[in-house]
Amino acid sequence: MSVSPIIAITGATGFVGRATLKRLIEAGYHIRALTRSNQDKCDNVTWVKGALDDQQSLHSLCENASAIIHIAGVVNAPNRKAFETGNVEGTAAILKAARDNHIKRFVHISSLSAREPNLSHYGASKAKAEKLVGTSLLDWTMVRPPAIYGPGDMEMLDLFKMAQKGYILLPPKGRASLIHVDDLARLITALVPSHEDATAQIFECDDGVDGGWQHDVFGRAIGMAVDKNITTISAPSFLLKLAAFGDRIIRGKKAKLTPDRANYLVHPDWVIDTTKRPSANLWEPQITTRQGLKDTARWYRKYEWID
Repeated sequence: MSVSPIIAITGATGFVGRATLKRLIEAGYHIRALTRSNQDKCDNVTWVKGALDDQQSLHSLCENASAIIHIAGVVNAPNRKAFETGNVEGTAAILKAARDNHIKRFVHISSLSAREPNLSHYGASKAKAEKLVGTSLLDWTMVRPPAIYGPGDMEMLDLFKMAQKGYILLPPKGRASLIHVDDLARLITALVPSHEDATAQIFECDDGVDGGWQHDVFGRAIGMAVDKNITTISAPSFLLKLAAFGDRIIRGKKAKLTPDRANYLVHPDWVIDTTKRPSANLWEPQITTRQGLKDTARWYRKYEWID
């Protein structure tokens, strides 16, 4: 009787992590998942209480595992130090746990922001984490997702709420790539086994739209998803940064538009490098963004996050 491989995963309780956990279970893996708080029981999932700064819990997470998927990270923090603690020191800790437990396969979820480390503390911390993984001598693969959306997403919820009012405030004119969370989860799951064409590779993934989405076109697509003919407003850089300070004052730690985030949102080109897309025999996106946005709006309505 064969025993299912054990996959260790960080960040399983987050937006991307939950979708990935579902895909891993469907693929027949047994998962050990790190969590700070108690979780409901789930078939084929063993929850390990701990955190990235608790080496003992990381040892328990990784013991006898075949591979590690590192998704956990900090996307919103008050200063550079907090980003470094969550994204750099946290990555160093899970890499140590991998080495201590003789695990070779390591799938690291980074961010497209790592390409432009000078724009934000977040991007700088993700770039440093990539360097740690790249020099780890493990059998690693990194994924740099662009903007991620889908049912359960909190980051784009404000855009849908604005769209219902007939307008969307967007960054200055530019372009960006997008990916549905389920498509990203499928890619992560596909990368768990070692692949000759994936080892020591940094992949950039998207919805398959070459050249990405112009900001205003994407805004109107959100409007269509909520059945509204909307007005898109491209905010000047200074206004977006001012709004970020206001959001921080009003919502504090719950702010979605932070000054650090505004610094990279005003960059005009967050389109993936198509030469870094995974090969078609490994993975291809299945969800078109227009359909994905409609599904996301339907989910928001179901849970009464939007009208």
